[in-house]
Amino acid sequence: MAGHSKWANIKHRKGAQDAKRGKIFTKLAKELTVAAKISGGDPATNPRLRLAMDKARQANMPKDNVERAIKKGTGDLEGVNYEEGTFEGYGPGGVAVIVEFLTDNRTRTVADVRHIFNKNNGSLGVSGSVAFMFDRKGMITYGEDADMDTIFEVALEAGAEDVKDEGGVIQVVTDPGDFETVKEALEGAELAYETAEITMVPQTETAIEGKSAEQLMKLIDMLEDNDDVQNVHANFDISDEEMARIMG
Repeated sequence: MAGHSKWANIKHRKGAQDAKRGKIFTKLAKELTVAAKISGGDPATNPRLRLAMDKARQANMPKDNVERAIKKGTGDLEGVNYEEGTFEGYGPGGVAVIVEFLTDNRTRTVADVRHIFNKNNGSLGVSGSVAFMFDRKGMITYGEDADMDTIFEVALEAGAEDVKDEGGVIQVVTDPGDFETVKEALEGAELAYETAEITMVPQTETAIEGKSAEQLMKLIDMLEDNDDVQNVHANFDISDEEMARIMG
């Protein structure tokens, strides 16, 4: 199972009891601000903003917070200038890792991310060192109680590349250009998804276990806990038994 699928499943299962709501809101606010700054504050004409607003709604982010973040992006309120980009590196066991960031201080973020990699037996690489191992895809997920047959039919009819069951989580995979069309078709069929995002899907997986697997999970946790890090992608393959041991 691909690292994205496995990690998505972990986050899917622990999301309900995730206590880091304030940190989640901070990351969502950054994304809303940057999306509005780049392409305007109207979600009807700004797909990135529309997606960010969907994520904010899923996280139960207060409407006032959403509107304030958008206004900072459009210039209606004073805001911070954020720089966005990616870091690439290797985690324990040679696992490829991509870190997407939004920061108001790149020097601080570089130092923090390098420290996290080094602390957990990983290393930052140069630009392009691992990105070629991933494909950018749209990903829409449903829980195990969802109607797989209907999702399959609607999604493929709308142009999805694949629909699969990954450990009880139904995943609809699309080309980034078809993501909005497929998402709207599923919404139109009253199929309420749990997550919807543009993400990085690994082409191949690196199998790890034991101490390396434990260190990798700690590396990913520490990266995701950093305020400047928006998303983490990795191409690990850890068995369900090993994952249960680590998470338990």
